[in-house]
Formats: sequence, structure tokens, C-alpha cells
Amino acid sequence: MKIIIDGMGGDNAPEAICEGAVLAAREIEHEIILVGDEETLRNCVAKYQGRHPVENISFVNAGESITNNEAPALAVRRKKESSIVIGMNMLKDGEGDVFISAGSTGALLVGGLLIVGRIHGIDRPAICTIYPVLGSRPSLLCDAGANAECKPRNLVEFAMMSSIYMENVLERENPTVALVNIGEEKEKGNLLTKEAYDLLVNSDLNFKGNIEARDVPKGKVDVIVTDGFTGNIILKLTEGMAWNTFKTIKKKFTKGLHARMGSLLLVDKLMELKKEFDYAEYGGAPILGVKKPIVKMHGSSSAKGVRSTILKAIDFVDEDVISIIQQSIQDIK
Repeated sequence: MKIIIDGMGGDNAPEAICEGAVLAAREIEHEIILVGDEETLRNCVAKYQGRHPVENISFVNAGESITNNEAPALAVRRKKESSIVIGMNMLKDGEGDVFISAGSTGALLVGGLLIVGRIHGIDRPAICTIYPVLGSRPSLLCDAGANAECKPRNLVEFAMMSSIYMENVLERENPTVALVNIGEEKEKGNLLTKEAYDLLVNSDLNFKGNIEARDVPKGKVDVIVTDGFTGNIILKLTEGMAWNTFKTIKKKFTKGLHARMGSLLLVDKLMELKKEFDYAEYGGAPILGVKKPIVKMHGSSSAKGVRSTILKAIDFVDEDVISIIQQSIQDIK
């Protein structure tokens, strides 16, 4: 297997990308291909591999990069030598099996559509991200930001693709699905959610009805389905609340720490909780609905997050999720 990685994308690139690639390369036999400024990437990898070189990292030079401040469609069309565009073309041409990037989400979505191509029968690709649940198994949130406006059919497609990913990559048999709404009753919501509810009820999915936002963090279902606008707000609000809560509790209970062993024990427990809610533990978010595996990492991914994403991407490819989605959408038709 060949794993293509955008070496220049993300807030911590290329350092975290290279360090994470080295960590993963020591655990796997698959080839990791870093795309970006070749000299910079080679020097960076050399720094992190130290005296024990890894043999399964190679490089492809890219003279440009796409930033988050650029218009995605324009950047993908104009910057043919960017790490994202070159990586996407390699994926399309069969020179790799999966493409991973912490770079511009918009550019990844545009590249996925214009270069790699959309699965026939899927109206819109979606970002499906792991949603950590304290004390329980994580859920999968879809869409997490790709489609601000959706049709009822889009939500059904998101649910179907997420269920396939959850079952095959995260090994959750017959995953449960719920639709984000302002109430649990089927009559609640706007036209979008009401029509989507009816379609989901009549689907072959394990649909459990509506779920309110306050129940999303409780892990009541495996797959949480919503439009990208709502999903992105849920994701970022949860992330912000979690980190602020940890920070506040730690501050209050670590005053005079050396005099209070109980506080030390509490801090240990808080660190355990923080680890449960750390997105780096779960890897990146698959972009489902395109013809090849593409994974979006968090923009501020650490080396640990890069490593986790690479390892989880292997399962994405091995379980042939794309083919299962293609077959499933044909069966629906």
C-alpha cells in the first residue's frame, strides 16, 4: 500500500507531519509518500528519524502550497504544482491508495470533486469526523462542515456512508443512526429534517429517530447525521467547551498542589479524561462520497495525530469502504 501525505498542509507542517510519518513508518511496512518542498521534507524527516533511518518514506516535490486564506476552487485550478493538487492527481492515477492532508478543507473537497471525482449516485461528498464520547465508544458525526445547505436525500446518503465506515473501519456492527433535531418527536424540525426523517425511517439503516444536541455528547447512537452547517457548530462548540472545562477545573484544583495529594490524584484523572477527548487518539476525518480514499486531519494535528491518522487510513483502504459505498448506492437505486 502507498500512503500519500500532504507534507505542507496544516498549522504545524512540516514538523508534525514529518515526525508523525516517521512514527507511523516504524510500525508499518507500507510506503509513505510525503508531497511538498522536497529539500525541506527530507531534512525534517532526517531530524526525526535520528540514527535509525526508516526505509519506507519517499518524497515527491511540490513547488507550491494552498493556504486556508485562498479561495479553494481558484487555488486548485491555478496551483497545479501545489502539494494538494499533486497528491490528488497521484491518487487519481493509481500512484497511491489514500491521500491524507491537514491543509485547506475547501481545497480538499474541491480537489476530491474536480480531480478524483464523485461516486456515481452520490449527490455530495461529506466530511465524517469522530466525535469522542467520555466513558464510552466514540460516535461518528456527518456532515462536519462540507455542505452548509443540504437536501433531505443528502442526509440519507451521509447516514448510509457513515454507517458503512463505522461498521467496516471502526468495527461497529449494525451501527445505530440518529438525525440531529430540536426535539425527539418526528413532527419537530424544519422541512429538511422532517423530509429526511421520513426517508431514513423507510431506509435499511438502523435509524433510531431524532436526537437533540444535548444528547449528542452522551453517545446515544453510533452515527449522528446533520447538515454541514449544524455539524460544524456542534463539533467546534463541543471542542471549545471540553478544553475550557478541563482548563478551569485544573486551575481550581491545582492551587497548593504539593500540599494536597488529593488534588494530584484529581489531576491524573483529568488527564485521563482529556486523553479520551483527544481527537489525536482517533485519527482524521474521511471525506466520503469520492472515488478514492481521502482523509482530512485537524489543521493543528500533532505528530501523534498524524501517526493515528496514517494507521486508521490503512483500515479505510483495507476494508474497501469506497467499493461498498458504490455498491450500496446502486442497490438503493
